[in-house]
Amino acid sequence: MTTRSLELATALANLAAPVFGPATISKAKLCLLDFLGCAFEASELEPSRQAVAAMPAAPGGHMIGESATATPADAAFVNAVKGHGLVREDMHAASVCHHGVVVWPLLLALTETDIVSGIELLRSAVVAYEVGGRLGRMLIDPTVSSLFRPTGLVGPIGSACGGAWMLKLDQQQMAATIALAANTASGLNQWPHSGGSDMFFHPGFAARNAWMAVRLAEAGAFGSPDIFEGRSGYFAALARRPMPGRIELFPDGEADILNVYHKAAPACNFAQTACQTALKLVEMIGPDAAPVARIRISVPTAAAAYPGCDRTGPFDRALQAKMSIPFGVGAVFAHGRLSEDIYSDLADPETVRLIGVSELVASPDLTALFPSQQGAAIDVVLGDGRKLSMGLPDVVPATEAQVRERFRLAAANILGAAEADAIEEFVDRLDTKKDAGRLLPLCAAKRVAGRQSNANASTRPGEGKRLPSRQSL
Repeated sequence: MTTRSLELATALANLAAPVFGPATISKAKLCLLDFLGCAFEASELEPSRQAVAAMPAAPGGHMIGESATATPADAAFVNAVKGHGLVREDMHAASVCHHGVVVWPLLLALTETDIVSGIELLRSAVVAYEVGGRLGRMLIDPTVSSLFRPTGLVGPIGSACGGAWMLKLDQQQMAATIALAANTASGLNQWPHSGGSDMFFHPGFAARNAWMAVRLAEAGAFGSPDIFEGRSGYFAALARRPMPGRIELFPDGEADILNVYHKAAPACNFAQTACQTALKLVEMIGPDAAPVARIRISVPTAAAAYPGCDRTGPFDRALQAKMSIPFGVGAVFAHGRLSEDIYSDLADPETVRLIGVSELVASPDLTALFPSQQGAAIDVVLGDGRKLSMGLPDVVPATEAQVRERFRLAAANILGAAEADAIEEFVDRLDTKKDAGRLLPLCAAKRVAGRQSNANASTRPGEGKRLPSRQSL
């Protein structure tokens, strides 16, 4: 019997080398560097410290910016939480997912137990982003995302496919991996309403669950072959509709990782363009103009409807502010900049005043262009009656130079400049490395005497026990 998961497993087994072209591999390297930069910068934030504290000490897995070690699966959990801590992770708009914060923690954890070359790691990441992106396009709609976290639903499957592909599991094992990972799809979207920290841990659960899906399938576990299209399967349960068709990978040779963008601001994806538009207006208005009296913010329906994006207060936690389009726009007008610190004072009087005179609307024109373009427009009325308008047709992503600079600063702050340079050089040359498992130890902090002692502290965890993966494309 042919099923959708078996079709996907077959497609993954028959991928051709041309889909992993130079541009695709370069993009994967940049996504990895962006993930690492976010994880380093978020290391001292509460969710990161809570995730580290929750993990028992064990040999085998390195946590970014930490001297202690944990099991590889637990380290994947911590690294995923860290990568998500700033709310500045990479974004795939069409699936409304942050694939990188699940993909990289899982794949890097697997490189600590199996000998994997750098090019195998990069290609596997491309596969994971591809499956996650294409599946997310099919599953996620405003109804689904109003209840469930897209990253939590799609991330386990995409990343697990990348992991199974990297370890060269056979087609039956791949299909089992897909089914087992689909059973872990989870993550509710109540947190934007309540101000909870749940969101930060969604990718941690997804990465660790993906680890188990891969390892169980590798051990021979059997998963439901019709997990996608079955009457009680993935689409029926989560979307309440049939699966529309098979998952088409690399249509016309295009890798979906190339549609991933890097956030310029540490805020919700849907707040990015509106905040960037507000900054343009601040520059247009100038410092000596009359105060802003009214603000009308136009965004695609997906942005206006996403949980937390229309929130106007109260704001008890910074995460609520980072999700809110009115808060972000108001804070940009109040402070004249778009940066992490504008989310630090949730009761800033001018920001609160501007939120009160703001209106958020869904624009049919912008909606028609989404997700290929994620535009925004803002109309303001100043206190002297002057009217100004500004629009951006699409989000302005962070440049490669900005991603690299953010990484260098964050990594150097924890490890030192020389260590940061070594990591960046390793990533830049990753496609030539024979052992990608050397990367996570580079990202770990130097051990401090008296903190944690492992029997294998003088050697790399898992040294002598790691198994080579089979030859890839």
